[in-house]
Formats: sequence, structure tokens, C-alpha cells
Amino acid sequence: MSAKPILYIVIPCYNEEAVLPVTAPMFLKKLEALVDSGRVSASSRILFVNDGSKDATWALICALAEKDPRVLGVCLSRNRGHQNAVLAGLMEAMDRCDITISIDCDGQDDLDAMDAMVDAYLDGCEVVYGVRSRRDTDTWFKRTTAQGFYRLMNGLGAEVVYNHADYRLVSSLVLRHFADFGEANIFLRGMFPLVGFKSTCVYYERRERLAGESHYPLGKMLALAFNGITSLSVKPISLITGVGVGFSLLGLIASLWAVVKVILGQTVHGWASLFCIVCLLGGIQLVSLGVIGQYVGKTYMETKRRPRYIVSERTWEKGRRRWIEEEREK
Repeated sequence: MSAKPILYIVIPCYNEEAVLPVTAPMFLKKLEALVDSGRVSASSRILFVNDGSKDATWALICALAEKDPRVLGVCLSRNRGHQNAVLAGLMEAMDRCDITISIDCDGQDDLDAMDAMVDAYLDGCEVVYGVRSRRDTDTWFKRTTAQGFYRLMNGLGAEVVYNHADYRLVSSLVLRHFADFGEANIFLRGMFPLVGFKSTCVYYERRERLAGESHYPLGKMLALAFNGITSLSVKPISLITGVGVGFSLLGLIASLWAVVKVILGQTVHGWASLFCIVCLLGGIQLVSLGVIGQYVGKTYMETKRRPRYIVSERTWEKGRRRWIEEEREK
């Protein structure tokens, strides 16, 4: 590691043409401030990752890269989702820098928290988690569900940092070990704690999105939560087993009770109780099969060993591509 660490700020982008012109100058200004303060090397860069956007996001990234050498960009061949886009950026930056900071493009995360993150790294921490100090900008529903999600994740055995999303500093040392994690179903905020190494948290306040619309509606949030749980913990299957054993015991007791009632001649013909029991047990069985099916499906996808992302373009390769095309034309 050099005296001043080389920092790469990794920023995933999906349909961000509205917000990118607003936040890109902010990221450049923060990078410049970190360099001027002596915290990071002048060789530090900003790396935008275009996650298969359908708008002009990639064109904007290319324009920024041509205008400023501190800006780099990679384009994925298709939309692979936020987690894979972040991973792609981290893997691209791993061999080019000493530390990375991943952050969303929307400008909600406090850029000044990067100062404290880099300071913590210089003090010996290899991973620094950006943690929201409060959720005043969220709606009551989002705040309640988000807090419930973190409690549920920890309750099911997945080690996640409370109120931490994907704003974090990670050293290249950690990334090299993290590259050995080859699973296709990734949940980064739960996987980095598994790598280990010295870590700490930096607390900050999150703001409203500066422009554009959120790309994480309720459906995607629930899908991310369920993916995180099933990717990091098998405790739901243990819970299902416990529920099954419990109802089996209840069924055995009920059967003995029914036999006693028949012997005593105290049975009453009726359908309501039978109907309720069948519906209850049927619902539990279907839910249990669904959860087990999710694990089977994930196992199926893991065995295929498909690439988690494919990089189709890099801004620093455009000159080489033009040279190849010109040579072919000759």
C-alpha cells in the first residue's frame, strides 16, 4: 500500500439520467477534497457501473469519462440488479486501488461520511460500514418494515449490520478474499461480515433523493429481503421442521382424544372443525413447500455456475476499440 491509499468510489447506476448530472459533480468535488486533505492519492478515481440502463445513463458516463480522466465507467451487458452491479464495480477496482467506497448514485448518502471512513481505514480498519443514524426521511411504513427486516435477518442467523445498506469502505485485501465467494445468489451487506477482518461503523444522516425516482419499490425490497434470508441462513428450514414436529404432536394428541371420544360414545358429527383443521394444515404445508422450493431453486442456480455479470464495455478501452476498427477498415 502506498503512503496515500488509492481510492476508487464505486457507483452503480440504473436509469439514472435524471440524477447523474446532479450528483456526478458532487462525487468529483468530494474526491478532490479527499485528495486535497491528504487522505487519498491523486490517482484515486470514480468508477460508474451502468447496470444495463435503458436510458442515456451510459452515454452520460462516457461523456464524463472523456471530459475528466478521474471518471471511469463499465457497462454490463444487461441489467443484473443492484447487488451484481456493485460487485462488478468492486471486482473491476480491486487490482487498481487500495480501498473502495461503494455508494448509490441518488445523492441520498452523506458524502462527508467518506472522510471518517478513510480515517478509520488509516487507523487500521479494513471494512467500514456506513450506518444511518436515523430514518426521519422515510415513511412510517418503510421505516417500520426496514427495521423489522434487520431484526428478522439477525433473528434468523444472518449477520447484518443494523441500518446499513451498501455504503461502505472495503480494502483491496478484503476484496481479494471476498472474490473467493463464488455463489450466484449474493447479498453483499450480509456477506462482507463473513469475510472478517477489523471493521467499524460510521454514522450519518440520509437525505431525500436529489432527482429521479427510486428503483427500489416495495416488491424489490421484499425480494431483496427474502433473497438475503435464504442466501445467508438455513434457519427457516429449521423453523419449518419445528412447526411440522409441533403439529404432528398436536395431531397425535387429537387422534388419541378422538379415539377416547369414540369409545365413550361422545362423538358429534360436524364439518366445521374438520374444515378449519384441513385449511390450516394445508396452508402450512404449501408455505413450507414454497420455502423449501426457494432453497432448491437457489441450489439449482448455484450448480449452473453462470457468471454473475458480464462487462460489455469499459470507458478506458474505447480508444483501443476505435484503433481495432480502424485497422480492420484498412
